[in-house]
Amino acid sequence: MIVAVALAITGQWRQWRRLSRRDLLVALGAGAMLALHFWSWNTAVGLTSVAAAVVLVNTQPAIVAILSAILLHEAPGRRQWIGIAVAMIGALIVAAPALGATTVDPHPRALLGDTLSVVGAVTAAIYFVSGRHLRASLDLWAYVGLVYGACLICLLALAGLSGAPLTPQPPRELAIFAALALGPMLLGHTGFNWALGHLPAYVVNLMLLGEPIGATIIAAVIPAIREVPGAATLIGGAVVAVGILVTVTQRGQGADSLRLRELAGPD
Repeated sequence: MIVAVALAITGQWRQWRRLSRRDLLVALGAGAMLALHFWSWNTAVGLTSVAAAVVLVNTQPAIVAILSAILLHEAPGRRQWIGIAVAMIGALIVAAPALGATTVDPHPRALLGDTLSVVGAVTAAIYFVSGRHLRASLDLWAYVGLVYGACLICLLALAGLSGAPLTPQPPRELAIFAALALGPMLLGHTGFNWALGHLPAYVVNLMLLGEPIGATIIAAVIPAIREVPGAATLIGGAVVAVGILVTVTQRGQGADSLRLRELAGPD
């Protein structure tokens, strides 16, 4: 609803008229990839350990970097590859205690869960690379209007195929869904999509590895939680921050906004 209002106010929906058939399919495909990312990773968490799911889905910065080099001709430099590797090592450090923990439930379907986590990483990577390409010719609301709409339709189809009931939902769950839509989706994903118009996809995607840092700070300061982070979280979070800093301070990145317009190509 908010995206529809933004489209109506800005008139950016008119940009859809000048999209080539190829770019329209890319936009719809990006929405489908986002839906598959949500479905596959959330399903994976119930089949394997949370730590394993997090580590595997966090391989996406490397996948994004490879796809960016092949499809967009935006290859990371040596310094940026080092930064990506350092940040991924930091994410592994954060999850290491949980990976080594023993639990009563051995996760008998862990292999399927691990596979779905990798699917979640690949689909997210395709989503980010597609967004980098399309933001060269579409403003923010025109882009997210197409992608979020396609994502919604695909998620409804997946729910129907799996037999998952959508209604009725208790008021508490509806409030949680609304908060997720306004926070992580509208502000989080839309913020990433805005950044794709200014930075390479591998830089924007790498910022996702900073989520544990933000989550740790929130958990530590909220009185109802007051969760003190362990050594692995602090060390791993610091390593992730260093990796991100190394990546985003690559020389010559000021030309990215000029390079972006070249990615769209002729309609």
